Amino acid sequence: MIYFDNAATSWPKPPQVAQAVLEAIDSFGNPSRSAHPYALAAGRTVEYARDEIAGFFHCQADNVAFTKNATEALNIAIQSLEGHIVATMAEHNSVLRPVHLKNHSLAAVDERGRVTLAAIKSEIRQDTAAVVVGHGSNLTGNIAPLAEIGAFCREKGLLFIVDAAQTAGLLPIDMAELAIDALCFTGHKSLYGLQGTGGICLSSRFRPKALLTGGSGSRSFDPVHPADMPDLLEAGTLNSHGIAGLLAGLRYVKAQGPSALLAQARGPACRFYQGLRKMAEAGEAITFYGDYETTDRLPIVTLNLGSRDSGTVAATLAAKYGIALRAGIHCAPLLHRHFGTVKQGALRFSFSHFNTEAEVDAALAAFKEITEQP
Repeated sequence: MIYFDNAATSWPKPPQVAQAVLEAIDSFGNPSRSAHPYALAAGRTVEYARDEIAGFFHCQADNVAFTKNATEALNIAIQSLEGHIVATMAEHNSVLRPVHLKNHSLAAVDERGRVTLAAIKSEIRQDTAAVVVGHGSNLTGNIAPLAEIGAFCREKGLLFIVDAAQTAGLLPIDMAELAIDALCFTGHKSLYGLQGTGGICLSSRFRPKALLTGGSGSRSFDPVHPADMPDLLEAGTLNSHGIAGLLAGLRYVKAQGPSALLAQARGPACRFYQGLRKMAEAGEAITFYGDYETTDRLPIVTLNLGSRDSGTVAATLAAKYGIALRAGIHCAPLLHRHFGTVKQGALRFSFSHFNTEAEVDAALAAFKEITEQP
């Protein structure tokens, strides 16, 4: 199998991630619940992970809470907001659906699906309390201008919530420098952890409400859930086995260097795009979505082949050529309406540093054969 579906979940995982999870299964009890060695081992790993995540994203360790994914983290942040919220048409449903339940506006994107500060400014009102933006689009690979948006939010006294599901582990994110008040991330993509892991990192300006209450391992006689972080957002038993894998994945990313990993992933993405571009220039009906004039983008190539259904093309690539990719709507419905691909969907090839030139060339050859078929 040639795997080009890293924007959905990264594969393969570094071997040290699997090893960390195996060791955790063999030696972990319930963290923060007991004083025996198994419980202490789990608790130490959770706190090591919390400390390293805080250092990686530049926030205080106590302001890091673990969740099961970025969606849960975004729900915590968005459902806690009062007042008007500005998001964008480029967002994933993990943002769009929570903000749909609130007083909100959606900033438009340009013809290539790009988020701009000007569009966000145009939606600001007197009662606006927060701006919610995805750092990188899972559909187009476009990167939002966080520095500009963060500076504007800080100037206007607005909370700044960032969906980093696609960028955590690939792009540098300094919460203090970018004026981010809530950074929501997942563990199973470019941090190379397991599915079911993620978290939320907070600035000192923002204290969200808890989605869940229950066991915390502290203040057990208090009928009200603890208000202190991280207990506030960590009701119930944590996925310490998954967090062990996340910690191993984070250490792998730090050792390799996010910039190096991104550069290595952009290589095959660029090679694939250029190969398809040559086919398009030779007359093949290939439509690309996103901004490919900049190199400052995620390693994603999204396209359609004429009017062919994206799901049918993806199924052929998988069944006949052993190529894994994503087709369909990608949980980004407003971008599909913007591009006019509601019925057709789109083919998304998403790359990692594990992909090779040989894999890219095999995919280009397969794609060429498909274009020659009626």
